[in-house]
Amino acid sequence: MEDATPAAHVTRRNHDAVQRVLDQAVREGGLPGILAQVHDGGGHWFGTAGVADTRTRRARGHEDRFRIGSITKTFTATVILQLVTEGQLTLDDTVERWLPGVVTGNGHDGNTITVRQLLNHTSGVFSHTSDQPALSRQESYTPEELVEIAMSHPADFPAGTGWTYSNTNYILAGMIVEHVTGRILADEITDRLARPLGLMGTSLPLGADPVLSGPHSSHYTKLFSPDPDATVHNVTELETSPYWAAGGMISTVADLNRFFTALLKGRLLRPEQQREMFTTVPTENWLPDAAYGLGVSRLTLPSGTRVWGMGGALFGSWSYVYGTLDGTHMLAVNVNADWVTGRWEDPIGIFTDVLEAEFSRSAESGTTRGIGLSCLESSSSESN
Repeated sequence: MEDATPAAHVTRRNHDAVQRVLDQAVREGGLPGILAQVHDGGGHWFGTAGVADTRTRRARGHEDRFRIGSITKTFTATVILQLVTEGQLTLDDTVERWLPGVVTGNGHDGNTITVRQLLNHTSGVFSHTSDQPALSRQESYTPEELVEIAMSHPADFPAGTGWTYSNTNYILAGMIVEHVTGRILADEITDRLARPLGLMGTSLPLGADPVLSGPHSSHYTKLFSPDPDATVHNVTELETSPYWAAGGMISTVADLNRFFTALLKGRLLRPEQQREMFTTVPTENWLPDAAYGLGVSRLTLPSGTRVWGMGGALFGSWSYVYGTLDGTHMLAVNVNADWVTGRWEDPIGIFTDVLEAEFSRSAESGTTRGIGLSCLESSSSESN
């Protein structure tokens, strides 16, 4: 298996194969809209199909903002690693050191869980998003309340003995950032990452703010109903406090490509922290042929090509951003829905086809493979 070929060594006349997948996603998959941007040695390419709004029929635009779900985790992990670089904490610090008395009960023990284990999902902490009834009791939640939900369930396993994707890990990581810095996580992300990189469409909403401001596509959901005729709900305004540091951010395809390009090229972290971030562990019951680092993942595509980045999903918005390990060739893609029909099981199957079209060598001859992948997590609200 090989990593995707760096863009500097690829001669690519166009991105017709990617555009064909985008068109198929709308025509055959029944999506409202899809958009993608490629950054490679030839500059930037933008493609779209379908609409941003089913009422006005406005086309999706490259500047459209959308909710990025668990791609938020990469931003949170990067802030943590910058704090490590500055000597403000270490990856081997226990959760108990920074959040005393917070992680306890039902087999959870903050004395045995490290910051590293939070970031690579080997902590054993139960994911609060797996308890949907608890997340339906009130309109908004504090991070402390989310952790309390997790602590009311048994730990998945003793720290360091397994792997389970847990959104609570990153709620705890966000709380540690705020404890260490004395500032809110949203400001740390803005000052350390968004502003220096010029990510004008990227932000972490404050508190229970449901507004998706600026140019944006409408977000549509069928509430994960398997019925093809299920009612479609517009969830553009969405209260995302249950996801916060694990999945609450907003961005654009251009911003995501810019951020991951800088990250993969080593512009945001020192070499030691860069190695830590991209040291992976095996995953279980997640994406096929995937490995997980600290807020980043490596996927092996059906063709055998490997790409690096992260994916994210919330009600009405699913996204991927992946590329070469050296950051010279990136692709970001978003659909403004959380269902798909036809030959795909879910939007991840479409994303896989898009990545194959852009990065696999078979795509040079215009061939792609359709594959439907399982959701990144069993939770019905925040899938990755």
